[in-house]
Amino acid sequence: MTNSPLLADARVAPAGDAALVVEFGDVIARAVNDRVRMLDAVVRAAALSEIIATVPTYRSLLVYYDPSRTSYTTLAERLRTLEGGAPAASRPARRWAIPVCYGDELGFELEDVARHARLSSDAVVCLHTELEYMVYMIGFSPGFAYLGELPPALGIPRKTVPRPLVPAGTIQVGGMQTAISSMPMPSGWYIVGRTPAAMYDPRRPFPFLLDAGDRVRFVPIDRAEFDRLAAAAVAGSYVPTAEPA
Repeated sequence: MTNSPLLADARVAPAGDAALVVEFGDVIARAVNDRVRMLDAVVRAAALSEIIATVPTYRSLLVYYDPSRTSYTTLAERLRTLEGGAPAASRPARRWAIPVCYGDELGFELEDVARHARLSSDAVVCLHTELEYMVYMIGFSPGFAYLGELPPALGIPRKTVPRPLVPAGTIQVGGMQTAISSMPMPSGWYIVGRTPAAMYDPRRPFPFLLDAGDRVRFVPIDRAEFDRLAAAAVAGSYVPTAEPA
């Protein structure tokens, strides 16, 4: 039996009685996440009938399986034999320009982040918009996009007491990450802005706009432009621009 080089130094472990986890490291790093997404693509392409679903994270892949059709030991051995090529993704990675209105009532905690960083609000916006971020994973709530990494100056601990509800489209920062919500949700992150783009729209072939592996750059806009684009998004006539990553 030939072991796949994709799992050569990975840790495979049971996760309950109907799942296993493949861990590639213990840090947030693009090289680690690349391997997670590669394995996810390989497993999906293999279309193993005993696998129910896969969940890619920052550093690991959770694989749910049907315990009536296979066992942890059998499936772990089978995964290690999968070829580590690069199958075509169902939705190739894209590079997005996401408009954001920062501060005021749409980004009501921008000043908190600025005080923590000992910067002006304008400087925080400049730092937040100067980088291109990678979507490391989708999770917590449907379509919630975890992006990294923040400029070091904007790193801020998450709140000890989360807000019970923040609107869809909020641009959030916490730790060394930034994120975009796709629907109303609780949050322990700091809200610095909001995008008028519909991150979730059931009318689209792919309802959630972003996917793991996508690249994102934030583009600051004013409130008038936010209102105009938000109305267009509700009407289904506006989607942010994207190009192949």
